[in-house]
Amino acid sequence: MSNVIVFANQKGGVGKTTSAVNLGAALAENHHRVLLIDFDPQGNLSGSVGLFQSEKTIYHVISQQCTIDDAIHHIDAVQMDIIPSTMDLSAASLELAEATDREFYLRRAIEPIRHLYDFILIDCPPSLDLLTINGIVAAKWIITPVQCEFFAAQGFLTLLFNTISRIKMHLNPELKILGVIFTMYDSRTRLAQEVIEMVVEKVGDPSLFFQTVIPRNVKLAEAPSHSKPITLYASNSSGAERYRNLAKEVLERVKK
Repeated sequence: MSNVIVFANQKGGVGKTTSAVNLGAALAENHHRVLLIDFDPQGNLSGSVGLFQSEKTIYHVISQQCTIDDAIHHIDAVQMDIIPSTMDLSAASLELAEATDREFYLRRAIEPIRHLYDFILIDCPPSLDLLTINGIVAAKWIITPVQCEFFAAQGFLTLLFNTISRIKMHLNPELKILGVIFTMYDSRTRLAQEVIEMVVEKVGDPSLFFQTVIPRNVKLAEAPSHSKPITLYASNSSGAERYRNLAKEVLERVKK
């Protein structure tokens, strides 16, 4: 059975999509079977691997207009699969609001294919709407990227202490925090280190945090515009090495 990992944070611009695609690519590089699910109507995860227009997307799966198998696209360059998204997914929030068991649609949708993959990585919108809740309910693990800035850190603490605990209590008792990853770390500033220290202190459990920290990096910023993960766009860059290190940590943690 696959490890279903959701990337969630209600704040945008924290490196959620970047982490999903690059962790996926690093895992695929090590011959793991990886499926990416773009569950954000903005479709940035899809665009980051060159899928800008798709006839069948995760919206069509959720709205039962196609099977999940029909929506899977293979990415030859990195040997992983993706179910893309478009703005049509925005309509799903409205449609799901009236549905019975509306928090479980994605969980049910992926059930028939879970055995085909070692890892299923779900990228959610930068909000705590019904789409994000579906993503969290579908997952066994949650990774939360946190930008090394004060307000981003505050948003993470709200997510950790309120949303995740409630979903675990009422909707997904199997949910576990795989780890928190600090992103956009700028070693030239004292603020970045202060934010890390503040968050770790408030959470009180250093084991929740990945040792790998993702730096601010020009190559990481450029890679999406070339529709490539960092492991392809700049294989020897520090950003690529950090995500390979993150993949090693993830593999160790899911074994425990």
